Amino acid sequence: MRLRSDSGFIRYSVIFVGYAIAVALYVWYTSPNQVPEAYRGTSADPATFFTPSQLSNSQTLNAARNWIFFVSGPWEWLIYFALLSSGLAKRWRDKLETLGYPIYIRFPVFVLLVNASAFLLYFPLRVVGYNLSKAYGISTQPVIGWLRDKLIGFGIGYATMLAVSAVAFWVISRGGRWWLKLWLLSIPFTLFMMYVQPVVIDPLYNKFTPLSDARLEASILELAAKADIPAHRVYEVDMSSKTNAMNAYVNGIGSSLRIVLWDTTLARLDKPEILLIMAHEMGHYVMHHLEWSAVGAVGSSFVLLAIGGWIFKMAVRNRGSRWGIRSPSDMTALPLILLILSVLSFASLPFSNYVSRQAESAADRYAMELIGSADGSVSMNQKLSVASLGDVNPPLLVKWFRDTHPSDMERILEAERFERSHGK
Repeated sequence: MRLRSDSGFIRYSVIFVGYAIAVALYVWYTSPNQVPEAYRGTSADPATFFTPSQLSNSQTLNAARNWIFFVSGPWEWLIYFALLSSGLAKRWRDKLETLGYPIYIRFPVFVLLVNASAFLLYFPLRVVGYNLSKAYGISTQPVIGWLRDKLIGFGIGYATMLAVSAVAFWVISRGGRWWLKLWLLSIPFTLFMMYVQPVVIDPLYNKFTPLSDARLEASILELAAKADIPAHRVYEVDMSSKTNAMNAYVNGIGSSLRIVLWDTTLARLDKPEILLIMAHEMGHYVMHHLEWSAVGAVGSSFVLLAIGGWIFKMAVRNRGSRWGIRSPSDMTALPLILLILSVLSFASLPFSNYVSRQAESAADRYAMELIGSADGSVSMNQKLSVASLGDVNPPLLVKWFRDTHPSDMERILEAERFERSHGK
């Protein structure tokens, strides 16, 4: 990519380098797995359930993970800004017009060029993350399988971006309060994507089967009946070919709702631990967290489009001619739109993660109350942390921007409080 002289891009590049250095210092001096003095030597202290080697690896790996995370957002912004400030987006549009292609050819090609550029320029960070995970024994996925997943993700991302951006630019071209019209259109799209995720998109990446352990499934379904959940099937997903980490989750809405266990979880946790995880996922169902998540997505998109729409209009008015953007509905504005949405999404993470942590804490409490015991909760959280070489007590900024769940230390301490309050 040949960049022409642009003082804004140069300033941003300098700021980015300074920011990356500052983040490196932050993740280095806020070493992972630091616990308060009061909890040292307790079941919440990683020194009691990590080996010395695992503890050392966890500290190094999490520092690297955190650096990659905090750098990845600004790196993505730099890519979109470069497409604008270099004039590359404008030249792509002009070249496609010179070739005489109709708009229904020019627009998909232009979106592909933007999407492919962002994918390829962001790819080195993904490679670093994969190699780190592989080096520390978290990832078990061969390079070919990993590349396949990334290409599938690229294809899905391109198809989604093409459809969404085509509608967005058409609505913008009609004028008026286009951001409000886009928000109204986003509501059925958001619900549709939540519905198809577990039944259409997820199977493209992984193999899902009914739970292989019939006796365990019977115990889980009995637990579901106790919670008044009309569940008939629990799903198992093959993740051992990709990772040594463990997980379980619930997603989808309505008839597409799925409760899923990773096969690594089944292999490495005992029955009480698995039932606690399942009760946790049932808690999400009973407390309608999936429905509230949909409401939250719709509400956040309203704020995102309202603020983003205003910023977009100001940017086109003040910088559009310099970047070759003829009007708000000019396809050349696509990198600008993606830049604004990425910045606002990153800025909203502390709020959305806080809401998510509250929901996860509530599901933890529900699980212990449903079973009537926290038996297995401490060992389960310890095993989950060891399997992923997690940080049991992440530093403040990491917690705000990265953590959608309570820390392992918080979950262990909460389980012990539950046991004490129930006289055990």
